[in-house]
Amino acid sequence: MNIRLAALTDITAIMLLIKDVVPLMQATGNFQWSDDYPNPAVFERDISLDQLWVAQAEDAIAGVIAITQDQSEEYIQVGWDINEPAIVTHRLAVSPYYRGLGIAEKLLVKAEEVATEKGITILRIDTNTNNQATQKLFPKLGYIYAGEISLNFRPGLRFVCFEKRLINV
Repeated sequence: MNIRLAALTDITAIMLLIKDVVPLMQATGNFQWSDDYPNPAVFERDISLDQLWVAQAEDAIAGVIAITQDQSEEYIQVGWDINEPAIVTHRLAVSPYYRGLGIAEKLLVKAEEVATEKGITILRIDTNTNNQATQKLFPKLGYIYAGEISLNFRPGLRFVCFEKRLINV
């Protein structure tokens, strides 16, 4: 398993992964993603900013994660100071063909490594209230529940926020 920055040549494989993941999310009541989001343009932007990482297993993209500093204004709803530098994880997905191998954990560890490299001590993440898998995973990795928010660009959905503070950075 190799975790590396994504390249534009990975877009097709990433979109196949997303195509496999979205129906599984929706089958559990999680409508955070749809046929129109995330889309190639979103991933192309992430790649242009060197903030999209992939987990590569053999010749396949097994997982993807955007490791950004993009904080939604709505994070204020849980009392976070969005002017405080933070690494914010978005678009975390693991192919159903590679589940159970710890890929999501490895991708989140990469977010910690990026934070450390940048001298940032705060990691933040949000997930749909119906995404039970991530709500179990984040606390296992030291993330603390911060509360629920709504996001303007995903009307009608609620999101659970988590934060992790690093020491010795």
